[in-house]
Amino acid sequence: MARTGRPREFDKDKALERALELFWSRGYGATSIQDLVDALAVERGSLYGTFGDKRSFYLDAVRLYWDVYERRLTAALGTTPLLPALREILSHPARLDELISDVGAPHGCLVGNTTAELVPHDSEATEVVARSYRRFTDIVADALRRAQAAGEVTDSARPDAQAQLLLYVVQGLSLVSRAGLDRKAALAAVDTVINGLRA
Repeated sequence: MARTGRPREFDKDKALERALELFWSRGYGATSIQDLVDALAVERGSLYGTFGDKRSFYLDAVRLYWDVYERRLTAALGTTPLLPALREILSHPARLDELISDVGAPHGCLVGNTTAELVPHDSEATEVVARSYRRFTDIVADALRRAQAAGEVTDSARPDAQAQLLLYVVQGLSLVSRAGLDRKAALAAVDTVINGLRA
């Protein structure tokens, strides 16, 4: 009789979500395999057997993070008027301290953190990050194009250039938020950017 594989002792999707929280709060380098084993309450062998090494596990977590973010971004930018939704997206890094879990507080954007920690020395991480940034600018540019046609957003610049600017703003704010920031000043800066987009 052929042996059947040992059943998994944990839910892969839930384990990945939990790992995402841990990586987001601590970073790639500061999260050890033992940290993951302890947080997920699984055997080390099961972890390796399911996700591979720590780097592969981390990049899977980054992809999950982006998939969730992209769905929320697309849904948010499907609303009318657009500018309040954009303000909410840009101001999100200034409110990350509201998202504390039992693992810890998230720090910045996980894609941005990956840029700082692994890019450009890791080609796979570089591709994951570059694709995420391209998707952000594509989605935002499409929304800005619609808003320009509706007369809500200024047409003094191309939507793709405006979207690129917003990527720089949200990533810059995410990075600065890791060191702590003045929320009032951050929101004032976001409002300045939004006002610059008004028709």
